[in-house]
Amino acid sequence: MSAQPLTQIETRPKRWAKVIDQTKCIGCHACTTACKSENVVPVGVTRTYVKHVDVGVFPQGRRAHQVTRCNQCAHAPCVTACPTAAMFKRADGIVDFDKSVCIGCKACMAACPYDAIFINPEDHSAEKCNFCAHRIDVGLEPACVVVCPVEAILVGDMNDERSKVARIVGREPVNVRRPEKETQPKLFYKGAHQATLDPLAARRPDGNLFMWSEQHETSETVVSGHPEHNNTSAAALLSYDVGHSIPWDWRVSLYTWTKSVAAGVYLVAALLFVLGYLSHAASHDVVRGLPFSTPVVSPLWHWVAPVLAGVFLAATGGLLIWDLEHPERFYMIFTRPQWRSWLVKGAFVIAAYTLVLAFHFAASLAGSTRVQSYLLIAGVPLAAFTAVYTAYLFAQAKARDLWQNPLLPPHLLVQALVAGSAVLLPFAAWLDETALAPLAWTLSVSSVLHLLLVWGETTLTHPTAHAALAVREMTRRRYAAYFWAALALTALGALAPFIELAAAPLALAGLLLYEHAYVQAGQSVPLA
Repeated sequence: MSAQPLTQIETRPKRWAKVIDQTKCIGCHACTTACKSENVVPVGVTRTYVKHVDVGVFPQGRRAHQVTRCNQCAHAPCVTACPTAAMFKRADGIVDFDKSVCIGCKACMAACPYDAIFINPEDHSAEKCNFCAHRIDVGLEPACVVVCPVEAILVGDMNDERSKVARIVGREPVNVRRPEKETQPKLFYKGAHQATLDPLAARRPDGNLFMWSEQHETSETVVSGHPEHNNTSAAALLSYDVGHSIPWDWRVSLYTWTKSVAAGVYLVAALLFVLGYLSHAASHDVVRGLPFSTPVVSPLWHWVAPVLAGVFLAATGGLLIWDLEHPERFYMIFTRPQWRSWLVKGAFVIAAYTLVLAFHFAASLAGSTRVQSYLLIAGVPLAAFTAVYTAYLFAQAKARDLWQNPLLPPHLLVQALVAGSAVLLPFAAWLDETALAPLAWTLSVSSVLHLLLVWGETTLTHPTAHAALAVREMTRRRYAAYFWAALALTALGALAPFIELAAAPLALAGLLLYEHAYVQAGQSVPLA
């Protein structure tokens, strides 16, 4: 009778998991060293490390440890976000990676709620703990398990109820990090102190002087711990940690701005064309040789909008490729797309939008305004989707609570209207003065809407401590200068009906500064 369950266990697929017993861990860093040796991890980055937090007040204080690494999630956000399936989940539950198809977009880094992924500085590909899959496949345990002197790290098959890991997880109290992210981690902590599990629980030491090192907080790095001193009643002090780089730098901030312009100029021109502001009844004095009743399409719609949109769309593509660690592999987004990734969906939307703009410009050379009118049917939704798809790309970055905002898609659409009307204003003064007033009012109304959305997003109660801290970084700390300058310039841009051309550079500069503050502040909250 006992043979039947045993047969079922043996034929059932494995589901690997890891338990770290923090009641045994002595903080010796042997796991970190073994991991570096086994996987040839360069100096300066780690697949696993041990964080130390001092809890309590002398003489009752003690040091708590946390072994930090990839959580091998059942619903891994990095796998969903990766555009080329370089991050993938094996049948046995191990989340592994394929460096040969990694383009270095860093979407996996932005998506990971545990800050477990890094870019290898030697081969420029994404890397993390992969459970020592090469050892597992030949029946060996991971290097960290073998080297741990107190057997604090255990691995086992969750589908094998005889394994020690399955017994501990099934019968004893264990914790996972950030369960609210619903990733279903397969890294379980036994006896871990909350001050180590929560990256905001412990305050940072004065002067960022850690036990064995100094960690300087810059705009490109994030250190665990809370920046304030009144965050906890546990008197928890971060004593050793590893800093993490912000994955998306100023190029992504600039990309969101150029994309807003590329989408906005077409949307605004199309809107004014449909409303009749860019189509005029021509007289003999204006257009020689044409009857009075012949309609004349404004150059803003005829050729300016597609040309400007194309130029800024090219700049957007250039910035995206420049930001890749492997720019020579950018074509893989199209040749081996992973369709759950919004980076892939956005790339195909931009490609389709580019085709519409090319046809629109060709029609302008041929003088066919009717074809341009028909192109509106595809051009307007593609331009709108180009403006808003970044909201869904940011939403896949599950680690960044500031970006998990249902108002972000309409807000990006409003920002596109701000950018589009501001860019078109000087061209209206040059080529079609009758469009100045409607463009100025479009800029004014969209700027006011942008300011109202910013006000609501920053002042309403935030759903998580991470979102609130990101807003604080944006409005009071690291990025406050960018943020408040952006609001001041946007407010001046809203006066476009009264100051006309002067409003254009003010609104564009304000939008660029806001984009930078928003993108960088969203990544500034410690996750590990």
